[in-house]
Amino acid sequence: MNEHVNDQVNEQASADVLARVVREHAGRLAASLVSLLGDFSAAEDLVQDAVETALRRWPVEGVPERPDAWLFTVARRRGLDVLRRETNYRAKLTQVTWPEPAVPDDRLRLVFTCCHPALSRTAQIALTLRVVCGLSTAQIAAAFVIPETTVAQRITRAKRKIGEAGIPYRVPAEEDLPERLSEVLAVIYLLFNEGYLSSTGERAHARNLVEDAEWLAALLANLMPKEPEAAGLLALIRLHRARGAARFDAAGRLVLLADQDRSLWDRQAIEEATALLTRTARTYHRPGPYQVQAAIVACHAEAGSFADTDWPQIVMLYDMLLYLAPSPVARLHRAIALRYAKGAEAALAELQELGRALAHYPLFHATLAELLRDLGRRQEARQADARALELTANPAQQALLEERISWG
Repeated sequence: MNEHVNDQVNEQASADVLARVVREHAGRLAASLVSLLGDFSAAEDLVQDAVETALRRWPVEGVPERPDAWLFTVARRRGLDVLRRETNYRAKLTQVTWPEPAVPDDRLRLVFTCCHPALSRTAQIALTLRVVCGLSTAQIAAAFVIPETTVAQRITRAKRKIGEAGIPYRVPAEEDLPERLSEVLAVIYLLFNEGYLSSTGERAHARNLVEDAEWLAALLANLMPKEPEAAGLLALIRLHRARGAARFDAAGRLVLLADQDRSLWDRQAIEEATALLTRTARTYHRPGPYQVQAAIVACHAEAGSFADTDWPQIVMLYDMLLYLAPSPVARLHRAIALRYAKGAEAALAELQELGRALAHYPLFHATLAELLRDLGRRQEARQADARALELTANPAQQALLEERISWG
């Protein structure tokens, strides 16, 4: 009986380690294989085979000292076994080594490959998030607010298109960079969002994804120093990261902006990111969605307290954002700002127009609950919170919503 329990414990421990390794290294592993093989599907299949092998062997043999290198070795050997008749392919595989450290621009190069103009914009972003960043189809679906099956179809079609069109694995020439910039920015932004507040039930947030997003954003800003939106995205990520220490309490519960201990915020990081944003705006005079979002976060970051927040300024910035990049989610966040600038009734009127577009978005229902609670409609507020709880898999969000529902 005890042996059976121990086996289960070992199996779960191995699975936990494997999940962490896959999250942290899947993109790096896929990028290393694609760079030499030039085949997205083959590289992803090799990664998947290595993961399945680890699931079988680690509970029995124990977790290796270098689990990332172990996965890479198994993937390479599997490729040799499957493709041994293809001489050139085999020669490339035998030359591959697990980099220590990784080639600095490997994943950025792969991002640009995925964001080729021959693919649709939605396919570009979905493929990059899956292959480069290692996000699951469920996580990508949550980011797009669309069904998982739709995401899977887009990824499959994109891989086929890359193979058929012979799209090269490289950062494009300088003159070709601008046409891919918006998609690359979108990928990095969505990667950051998934790390900042995860859409799955595994964890509340994922620091490694946030760090990857910042790293890619910094690489992109260096690669394209005259593109203000690249600097804007980098400033946006760094401003959000600056208050990371205050976002969760000791028990891992989410702490809302109004309740955060602002003494825990990284003031130096805020000053540096704000200076980058200001310098970019003054130099280029080309505002874009990421610069505007960074300006909104800077408004929050510069306020000494929640009560000191310049809500009319934030509403105005959201108006600019909606002009530059209209979306239901941006309108939702404008309604949240409007609650503090003009009151719950004005915000509710704005929010009710978004019910159809954001019917499956948990933040919409959580915001609706807050507005209804402000207006004394507590039963309706509980129902809205319950709907938000049904829609979110994030454990920190779930705990917050359960607490609200229990309060009534």
